[in-house]
Amino acid sequence: MFKYLLLLVVSVLSFTSIAADEPEPYSQQSMYDKPLMERYVLDELKSIRQDQQSLEMRVTQQITDRELAVADKSMNYANVTVTYFFYLIAAAASLIALVGWQSLRDIRVNTQKMANQKLDEIAARYEKKFQEMERELKRKSRIISENNKEIERINEIHNLWIRAQHAQTPEQKIEIYNEILKIRPGDLEALTYMADAAMEMDEYHWALSICNRVLEVDNQNANALYQRACAYTKLGADEQAISDLQLAVDFSSSLSEAAKEEKDFESLHGYQRFDQIIADDEENK
Repeated sequence: MFKYLLLLVVSVLSFTSIAADEPEPYSQQSMYDKPLMERYVLDELKSIRQDQQSLEMRVTQQITDRELAVADKSMNYANVTVTYFFYLIAAAASLIALVGWQSLRDIRVNTQKMANQKLDEIAARYEKKFQEMERELKRKSRIISENNKEIERINEIHNLWIRAQHAQTPEQKIEIYNEILKIRPGDLEALTYMADAAMEMDEYHWALSICNRVLEVDNQNANALYQRACAYTKLGADEQAISDLQLAVDFSSSLSEAAKEEKDFESLHGYQRFDQIIADDEENK
């Protein structure tokens, strides 16, 4: 029995030893355990280092060549510049000799005189332009100021006309028309309406005087002729009234309709000339 156990142990140990001595497969070995692999890696590193050194040498050479080219161009440009400069000096010296200037001092003096003269001319020209601009700006400012004042006057006169339309008595209207005349003296329209208000107050001589003032300025003012015809009628000057009415209708045909309904002309009905004026209006219609 013991003998069998001993044999079994010996067999197991032998199998284990055989299994341990069996070599590892090639595909599972490390890359560095393979034959000549280390040598291959070292050769590749050496080749990469040599390529890098060669590239650095070429880059350094190209940079050096370009720097030399730039330096060469700079020297060439400086040489050409100096050469042309001396040419210019020689040409200027020749020109000075030909013109007859005695020295560089004469050149400086003459150049300074020419420069001062030119500067004076430019300054005078611009000063004249600035003065013209200043006058133009003042003129435009004055026009704008006058226009603003005129707009204010127009607005004020407009408000006064509105007040006059709502005035209840002729006295109130005349007071407002006087305010308009203070703002704009000689306003023919305001004078004409003032004559109409005077007619409402039975101030016929005053109305006649106002109409004469208007007609002295504008002898074709139809409204003034109409108001004067009304005043002449009230004062008993029928022929003069009809003559003024005829002129008023000639200048403004719409007044013939107003004349037909005008209460101041009631005494004129029956006059052939007056009836003719009214008849002409109806025929025109």
